[in-house]
Amino acid sequence: MQVQWYQDELKWRTVLCPGRSSQEENLPHPLVWLRALHRDKLFPKKVSIVGYARSQLTVPQIQQKCAPYIKASEEELTEFFTSYNHYVSGGYDSDEDFQKLEKKLRELEGDLPHNRLFYLALPPNLFTAVTTKLSQFCRPPADKGGVVRIIIEKPFGHDLNSSNELTAHLSELFEENQIYRIDHYLGKEMVQNLMALRFANRIFAPAWNRENISSIQITFKEPFGTEGRGGYFDNYGIIRDVMQNHLLQILSLVAMEKPVSTSAEHIRDEKVKVLKFIPPVKLEDVVLGQYEGDPCAPHDDPASQGYLDDPTVPPNSSTPTFALATLFIPNERWEGVPFFLRCGKALNERKAEIRLQFKDVVGDIFEGSCKRNELVMRVQPGEAIYLKMMTKIPATAFKMEESEMELTYNDRYKNLRVPDAYERLLLDVVYGSQIHFVRSDELSEAWRIFTPLLEQIEQGKTQPFKYRFGSRGPKEADEKCLQHGFKFYGTYKYPKKQ
Repeated sequence: MQVQWYQDELKWRTVLCPGRSSQEENLPHPLVWLRALHRDKLFPKKVSIVGYARSQLTVPQIQQKCAPYIKASEEELTEFFTSYNHYVSGGYDSDEDFQKLEKKLRELEGDLPHNRLFYLALPPNLFTAVTTKLSQFCRPPADKGGVVRIIIEKPFGHDLNSSNELTAHLSELFEENQIYRIDHYLGKEMVQNLMALRFANRIFAPAWNRENISSIQITFKEPFGTEGRGGYFDNYGIIRDVMQNHLLQILSLVAMEKPVSTSAEHIRDEKVKVLKFIPPVKLEDVVLGQYEGDPCAPHDDPASQGYLDDPTVPPNSSTPTFALATLFIPNERWEGVPFFLRCGKALNERKAEIRLQFKDVVGDIFEGSCKRNELVMRVQPGEAIYLKMMTKIPATAFKMEESEMELTYNDRYKNLRVPDAYERLLLDVVYGSQIHFVRSDELSEAWRIFTPLLEQIEQGKTQPFKYRFGSRGPKEADEKCLQHGFKFYGTYKYPKKQ
């Protein structure tokens, strides 16, 4: 899909090549996020959006597909789609079809600068062919002073070698400052808030180290299974789908040193530095799981079906749908502190959070009643930051309990709308900010950390533990955390907000 932007001094033409990859079919179409920018008056005054895919579609058909995700009147939707949107059907390896696309772009651009943004929401096996054709036929003409930027959706390769091959291919066609590898978790409000939380508050700096922190857990949980999409998922597994990208990106922001400034390169330099310290994950530091159906669930309930019951999943597949990995960063700040990356499908809740568990109180005078403090940043749902702390229960007796100091976004920012992650990131691309995008050396380090483990898993050197649909995951994962010093009390309940 192609978009062309013009706004004030920033004159933009953007190209998006759509076609949602199979793992993203449940996500809204990119036009939904562009419509949100348009609604919030962040949309440029002169813009053309050109879709390009193999399907024979019309703009009204695309409008119908997007309508369920957009809160707008029929009149507003029609105005948006008819005023800005165009569509060209063509193959992904056809010179003639890409020449047809280029002709359409030139018609729309006229004498204005040919600034273009290409968004490849495509299966990764098409990246090489499509980027080659775009570079060959759809680059902005040099005499028009055009700017080109390209967005690529994950997965960025399948392992270290394939990722490096893709990086080498892209580097032959585009400069690094033109490439935007999009990881939508970097656009989430709480992830972006990590920089402010860490470096704009003096109270956290002295405690953010191995002297005070016992462990850090970064969690991603989904309460549903593959639901007919197991064929795609089985080729990747939960580590490639979530851990190697989303969770590792969050880890790098939690663990990095203070950057020189808030510029994109200074921040990404520090993220790369901390990743370089992390050795490849060992098989003994990982717990893998695969969900099975809940025998107590009704037959027509998705919870009654296990991963292997999905007809798109190969029989006897050992692909993990749950993983807990324990990573260590042997540097001065984090030596000996376990970082638990935990993710899975068909679990007991939908949640993504960062949990810092502090060490025990030194010289406890309260006869062992003190529980560890925890700083929790809830990424989704219901963005919040809270600090678990001990306090005296108001009464004549001296008894203590866990309570919290908390910032819940829905309470504190009642009249503010939290933008979707993709909305932020698309706007970042338009303005040329790469702060929240993955650099090539970041990507290489991430694959270096996980590729040896993935190879061992695929060689059948381990079988996943079974866990019941709707549970916390395999009990062996909790046992692994306990082995590394994590303490789970089970006495604290975060108050649900209305």
